[in-house]
Amino acid sequence: MVKSYLRYDAAASFGVIVSVDSNITYDSSGKHLLAAALEKLGVWHVRQGICTKALAPSHSSSRGYSLAVTSIASSPSSLISCGYADGSVRIWDTEKENCETTLNGHKGAVTILRYNKLGSLLASGSKDNDIILWDVVGEVGLFRLRGHRDQVTDLVFLDSGKKLVSSSKDKFLRVWDLETQHCMQIVSGHHSEIWSIDVDPDERYLVSGSADPELRFYMIKHDLADGRTLLEKNESDADYGNASAQNKWEVLKHYGEIQRQSKDRVATVRFNKSGNLLACQVAGKIVEIFRVLDGTESRRKAKRRINRKKEKKASKGAGETAENGNGTIGDEDGNDIIVTVPDIFKLLQTLRASKKICSISFSPVTSRSSVATLALSLNNNLLEVYSIESTSTTKSSSIELQGHRSDVRSVTLSSDNTLLLSTSHNAVKIWNPSAGFCLRTIDSGYGLCGLFVPVNKYGGKDNKYVVVGTKGGTLEIIDVLNGTCIEVVDAHGGSVQSIAATADGFVTGSTDHDVKFWEYQTKQKPGQDSKHLTVSPVRNLRMNDDVLVVAVSPEGKYIAVALLDCTVKVFFMDSLKFFLSLYGHKLPVLCMDISSDGDLIVTGSADKNLKIWGLDFGDCHKSLFAHADSVMAVKFVRNTHYMFSVGKDRLVKYWDADKFELLLTLEGHHSEVWCLAVSNRGDYLVTGSHDRSIRRWDRTEEPFFIEEEKEKRLEEMFESDIDNAFENRYVPKEELPEEGAVSLAGKKTQETLNATDSIIEALDMAEDELKRIAEYEEEKSNGKVADFRPNILMLGLSPSDYVLRAVSNVHTNDLEQTLLALPFSDALKILSYLKDWASLPDKVELVCRVATVLLQIHHNQLVSTVAARPVLTLLKDILHARVKECKDTLGFNLAAMDHLKQLMALKSDALFRDAKTKVLEIRSKYSKRAEARMEPKEERRKKKKQKKIDNGHVWS
Repeated sequence: MVKSYLRYDAAASFGVIVSVDSNITYDSSGKHLLAAALEKLGVWHVRQGICTKALAPSHSSSRGYSLAVTSIASSPSSLISCGYADGSVRIWDTEKENCETTLNGHKGAVTILRYNKLGSLLASGSKDNDIILWDVVGEVGLFRLRGHRDQVTDLVFLDSGKKLVSSSKDKFLRVWDLETQHCMQIVSGHHSEIWSIDVDPDERYLVSGSADPELRFYMIKHDLADGRTLLEKNESDADYGNASAQNKWEVLKHYGEIQRQSKDRVATVRFNKSGNLLACQVAGKIVEIFRVLDGTESRRKAKRRINRKKEKKASKGAGETAENGNGTIGDEDGNDIIVTVPDIFKLLQTLRASKKICSISFSPVTSRSSVATLALSLNNNLLEVYSIESTSTTKSSSIELQGHRSDVRSVTLSSDNTLLLSTSHNAVKIWNPSAGFCLRTIDSGYGLCGLFVPVNKYGGKDNKYVVVGTKGGTLEIIDVLNGTCIEVVDAHGGSVQSIAATADGFVTGSTDHDVKFWEYQTKQKPGQDSKHLTVSPVRNLRMNDDVLVVAVSPEGKYIAVALLDCTVKVFFMDSLKFFLSLYGHKLPVLCMDISSDGDLIVTGSADKNLKIWGLDFGDCHKSLFAHADSVMAVKFVRNTHYMFSVGKDRLVKYWDADKFELLLTLEGHHSEVWCLAVSNRGDYLVTGSHDRSIRRWDRTEEPFFIEEEKEKRLEEMFESDIDNAFENRYVPKEELPEEGAVSLAGKKTQETLNATDSIIEALDMAEDELKRIAEYEEEKSNGKVADFRPNILMLGLSPSDYVLRAVSNVHTNDLEQTLLALPFSDALKILSYLKDWASLPDKVELVCRVATVLLQIHHNQLVSTVAARPVLTLLKDILHARVKECKDTLGFNLAAMDHLKQLMALKSDALFRDAKTKVLEIRSKYSKRAEARMEPKEERRKKKKQKKIDNGHVWS
């Protein structure tokens, strides 16, 4: 009988507040801060400092680190867009907490997302050098803009979404006309990669930042219908009349520069919502905040500057001459003064953070006590919110307790599996592993290993104390209940690399070549009644090299010591006499564990191998090539010979040590996995990583078989990279024209290929059914009466409806790529069905899209194919009429709704409000009242008193 196993699946991930690879942004209300936490999107309530929602995509066959969030954009509504490392864009509804749609188009990680002012269009830039414009309402890609030679770093909409400005690491700005879909202007001037651009709310200035020592500013020239800009006021009408054709299409004109204080490159430049502040964040710890002066203040400043220059020249005896450069000296009344960039942008203050800043975001809502509110994400897993005032900047809040500031170096479960200990470079955290809540945070040294003290005769309660081994060679004894470090013991001369529990104490191994045995004792401090736990050394085992790992057999008979010389020495615990030496690894052993029955010992090494040894004779049962990089931790499941291993290749692997087979590969971590802990019952395991996340993997009731998993891994390997298919491998790369190019927005994925196959299958089945119907009609006309039985696989639908069902099931964003893969013969069949589909009012839009795409793809063949002309002629007459009917219907409905809105506005003096918003408010109010009525009287009284205490009306 084939052996089955129980599957482990990802259950929870916690410990990450904000990722370093993504930006942060506020939602439209300003109450919540959106921060990427690896593959999750965390919605943080700024005032309360809690994560109210965590939006994560469903489990995918792609590797976990390809689903990391790399860019976030918030729309004016409740929609939020997230760009991911695999090139996909997901649009989330924060109210419903679900993914509205997934847009696939980019081949590289998404670097920037921007909405237009209405929130109807979304522009995305990527590491694949392309820009894609998405229709958010239709959930479809409109077109792809190509022209940049390096990754796109930032985007901004102009003229209410009619134009788009993009910046890139190729040192150029490009201005795109979205109506004609071409590049209008290429702006040079930067000497290094452009990292960020932004435009003020009034669209007067565009600022760009790079590694250059200054910020560059551009005046924006709008269409004549939008009014004259500051740029046009400074030039005469005669100059515009003689403007060349190049100036006609010039949207951005260089206006000037201002020097930056920091020498680091610019990472982000952003205006606040009101446009009176400009923040320049560099790739360091500094944010430079500039005040944007209005027209009156800037002209006054320019006049003072000119007067000072006049006085300076007069004092030197020089004659008055016209000023050259950005401005000219005017008359005494200042009518001809030209305002320069330093006159408009004045350095207000410089904000210095404690660590390197990854991203910044202005809050759209400003409190009365401050000029603006600025949120920062730091590279040590920290969010900070600053209140910017006219003279100073103060930190108003910080979100830091929910995660470690650096790598999670070790994880340890308590004896009853209810508590989880994690160590890092400066803190120890106690977690609830089931819920993922941080219960305690205790300052400590650089913890490399930890151990819960299970005995209660020394501490009163199980798991009350924790022992942590540090990089400094000390042992820290921590009281879990009080959250304090009660004693620090100088244990070793080198770092404490490993700690293992024994029957009456524990064993530590260190890089000072010593293995020390410790026992628990109680100690009473002078002047205190209570006693606390302490430890004292009882024995010492001197080795001839650095000790990396120690492991004790469950029955306490043997102790295994892994040394830096790649060997493992096994000693008797009672006498410390040498028993076995395990040779075989080519690089040092970094981890090991002994099975519950004491029969097997498994070692994991930096040589990427796992070796399974028999503890009776020290023979190597099997050597397994386990990971693509160093094996960092390995643990047996209690009372079994199943084991888990983790490595620097970001993977968690599940093994059968008896059959020497790989059972499962668990993907989810985004960086090297350092540590591992398995529960006593084996119902879950916990892993800690360099990405600062702690992940829990739960055992499910779903069985699986080894052979099935092997087949699944092979299929995933073949389907993982469709773009590197053999037929595409040697296709020459097309050269992009300097002016830019436009192409389809989508990309070929496994979903589009499956959709193409389903359409072809539906077409073949419909063709066979039509032949059967024709044969039946012919027999019926000849007098041969027979029952016609339709194909049961067509679900009772007609051939036309069955094909329509297959086409309608294709996601709107995947339709172009799906039809692109269809052969010409099948495209002709679909065109023949469009006449029938166009009669359905709700399918007119789909019919028009299918017809347009097929005509674009197969234009040359359709023109030269005689059989296609009658179909195209018929469609030409039908589609125009159907589209006109839909347009008239939509126009009539819009006019009727506008009329109703006017009628409702006439009945009330108040402004017209969205009915949906009002209904939701009323529903929320009545639901709260109903909940209050359902509460017992005593509970209501307690809440009322607590509210008074919180407000400071009553002393607690």
